[in-house]
Amino acid sequence: MDERIREAIYRRVAEEPFARKFGLRLLDLDEGYSLVTMSLTPEMGNIFGKAHGGAIFALIDEAFETASNSHGTTAVALNMSVTYVAAPAMGAVLTAEAREVNRTKRTAVYDIKVRENGERLVASCQALVYRLETPLPFLTPGPPAGGPDSTP
Repeated sequence: MDERIREAIYRRVAEEPFARKFGLRLLDLDEGYSLVTMSLTPEMGNIFGKAHGGAIFALIDEAFETASNSHGTTAVALNMSVTYVAAPAMGAVLTAEAREVNRTKRTAVYDIKVRENGERLVASCQALVYRLETPLPFLTPGPPAGGPDSTP
């Protein structure tokens, strides 16, 4: 994976207001792959005192966003289908792992799994992006081809 892309995405996630509000942390990133974590807090509860589906979805979406944009070009969500299979305990650490299943010039499909404390499956998601041909707007230009010492 291009190190400029990796560093730029890590930086943007660390600066993203939504990610900061939910305590979303990007742990690992590679082309078509992302691992994001979040600790469930009481503020993320629903009317039953359980984890709100929106909080779990936020974690899924962050993993999806970072994995799908890891190629250095802008990708935007077209569809996400989430199945919630277990209610995690408050205070649990949730981890979302997004893996690219298929990528074409225009679309890509991702399989995303959320696990509680690294073990029990909490949610599963299949997601689809539309891939634009534009570079990520927050990428800094790289060195010229051949590197800085390539002048004769």
